[in-house]
Amino acid sequence: SGPVPYFITERGIPNVSATQLRDAVGLAFASWQAVSDATVRSQFQGMTIAPPGTQDQRTTFGFLDRPELDRVLAATSFLLDSRTGEIREADVFFNTRFDWSVAAAGEAGRIDLESVALHEIGHLLGLGHSAIGETELSPNGRRVIASGAVMFPISFSPGAIADRLLQPDDRAGIRDLYPGTQFDQTTSSISGFVTKGGRGVLGAHAVAINLRDGTTIGGFTLNAEGEFVIGGVSPGTYLVRVEPLDDADTDSFFSGPIDVDFQVAYGARIVIAPAGGGADPITVPVRAK
Repeated sequence: SGPVPYFITERGIPNVSATQLRDAVGLAFASWQAVSDATVRSQFQGMTIAPPGTQDQRTTFGFLDRPELDRVLAATSFLLDSRTGEIREADVFFNTRFDWSVAAAGEAGRIDLESVALHEIGHLLGLGHSAIGETELSPNGRRVIASGAVMFPISFSPGAIADRLLQPDDRAGIRDLYPGTQFDQTTSSISGFVTKGGRGVLGAHAVAINLRDGTTIGGFTLNAEGEFVIGGVSPGTYLVRVEPLDDADTDSFFSGPIDVDFQVAYGARIVIAPAGGGADPITVPVRAK
């Protein structure tokens, strides 16, 4: 496929000019493009007076005043052709309700623009949310205490810049969507089923833990059979962990009800993921809480 063409709205805000927004988005695209054995490309088309959300067949990044969205830093929207299903444009807005920063080392009390742009571009490219991370409840909602993916749905606290760096889960996901010429020869996949009482579990989070370096890559069971596929993983030996999405807002991952009434479980055997092929499927039975 060709490069993703995009525009930047000619509107800055206090502390961030339109030019700085352009540069932050460019850096974020460059991070996705740098993933080895993936074919993501982008092309900056210029500045525009049109804000994101304008139905003009252009993909546009810009700031919008959305004070009613008091927990939404940014969002990506898509305009689809109702006949063909083709994406005609995908716009990204950054909410001016929050204070933003493009400081190289971050800025206390302000949200890092490049980090959020990196996350939203992941959505623009087709990635959903990752559940590789941990949160805890705070007076202002959930707070991230550990994140293993840029595509985790909750950002770090203001001032943090850790999410400028893609993690193994992010890289595996983008390789799977935009495979390079060597993808089939250099990567592997891990698949299987999650069952409870002999029936499939919908919405379980399956995590492949690399026993050599400890990296984690996740996926979800997406059908009534409890089937999951984790693609784009590095060849190696893995332990499979299955967990419920019981410490997160499930609406961030699924549009309908899922099963969260089960205990954490591990696969009974080590999974060997070979280069150029998939691992033998594994079934992980779980028990109700």
